[in-house]
Amino acid sequence: MTTTFIIIGITILISILAFNDNNLFEKLQLNPYNVINRNQWYRIITHGFTHADSIHLIVNMIVLFSFGRSVENQFDILAHKGILHSATLHMLIIYFAGMIIATSTTLIKHRNNSNYNSVGASGAVSAVVFAAIFFSPKSTILIMGVLPLPAILFGILYLFYSQYKSRKGNDNVNHDAHFIGAVFGFIYPLLIDPSLFKYFINQLF
Repeated sequence: MTTTFIIIGITILISILAFNDNNLFEKLQLNPYNVINRNQWYRIITHGFTHADSIHLIVNMIVLFSFGRSVENQFDILAHKGILHSATLHMLIIYFAGMIIATSTTLIKHRNNSNYNSVGASGAVSAVVFAAIFFSPKSTILIMGVLPLPAILFGILYLFYSQYKSRKGNDNVNHDAHFIGAVFGFIYPLLIDPSLFKYFINQLF
């Protein structure tokens, strides 16, 4: 749980600083044109520590808090079983690799659009959420804090929704990042140990 709390603390700090400094905000946000054409690759990380507004920040951090603890606990269990060496290391990998990989489609799609910008930890948070779904597919997720759904059903609906909204492209949300981050998070345990697929099936059925 410590790693989750540290990530949340750093994200809140940087986001608040960026809220009050437009120059900092512009330097940290993901701008695919600047990443590709000006080699500002740091943006694929820094954009995850900035948010559009306080609501965007709060929602992402609440979700990360809720699911990050569960994933860290699962990594701790795997570490004690000798399947992985460090729960902390793998928590950092899934979060930051999720953040980086989630930008891949965005970088390709908007590499020539100097006006496109994106901020937020949603890609990384989606990776954490879907890792939690992998380990506990039959747990209950409350939609909007009210509607209960099995985690695996929520995951399927989330992926379909993200794809649908990405195709429509009629809002300012980076749905591609949500989708790719989620898929990465779900398969990450299999990258650690393919035999965990049997664990997933056992949990599901």
